[in-house]
Amino acid sequence: MLAKRVIPCLDVKDGRVVKGVSFVNLRDAGDPVENAKFYDEQGADELIFLDITASHEKRKIILDIVEKTAEDVFMPLTVGGGIKSLDDIRDLLNAGCDKVSINTTAVKDPFFISRAAERFGSQCIVVAIDAKRVADNMADATGEDWFSDSGMKDVILDMAIPRVPSGNQWAISTHGGRKMKRINAVRWAKKMEELGAGEFMLTSMDKDGTKDGYDIELTRTISESVSIPVIASGGAGTLEHLYDGLAFGKADAVLAASIFHFREYTVRQAKEYLRSRDIPVRL
Repeated sequence: MLAKRVIPCLDVKDGRVVKGVSFVNLRDAGDPVENAKFYDEQGADELIFLDITASHEKRKIILDIVEKTAEDVFMPLTVGGGIKSLDDIRDLLNAGCDKVSINTTAVKDPFFISRAAERFGSQCIVVAIDAKRVADNMADATGEDWFSDSGMKDVILDMAIPRVPSGNQWAISTHGGRKMKRINAVRWAKKMEELGAGEFMLTSMDKDGTKDGYDIELTRTISESVSIPVIASGGAGTLEHLYDGLAFGKADAVLAASIFHFREYTVRQAKEYLRSRDIPVRL
């Protein structure tokens, strides 16, 4: 069995690491490069940088932070936020990152993923899925009518299906969680895999920052629907939550932010706990 991965995530805004609840009420969590060095020393399997307001604010990607991090950190680095073109991906890879995470641009142009995978290889294309359980007000979410004419009609959320929990539906959001889309998250994952995605970073918008644990049902549903790796994200508050995401959510990796940023646990403690519960990890 392949080793499971423990991945700290650094949400970056204005050059600083921040953490909030459901992507809002952000508080400062330090310098991104120093945080990256700290996690590298602790033995994190990978690190993810997310510029959480880049798409919303229509800013450039954080090349300077990536370059500074790559000079001193040698674990795999994934970067997301504000990626709009193949040139952006090229620039990030040249700056030293190993994979890129794409959300908003994939929704605007799903076939961007196929072009990116063809140019750079699926192994470095991560599709970020920010999923939220369908609620009664989801009808107010932004439609994607153009999908009907682009071979994507099957991913549109069917609002006639009963609401969660009986219906088990999730919609997706873009622009750092600021815009909801009437797109079925499970069908979207399948479509992104078909188009060449190499991995998913799956975040529960309902759980993000709550420290109540991952959305296990969401994570398991996506993991069982695709054959590429799934990173569980959103809600980790204890070491047991990490175990749950891997054992019951069937994820290939678990992402956490708050519990590591604010030194509640170390990456080493997390891995030792997981190994004690028979989860294969690298120590």
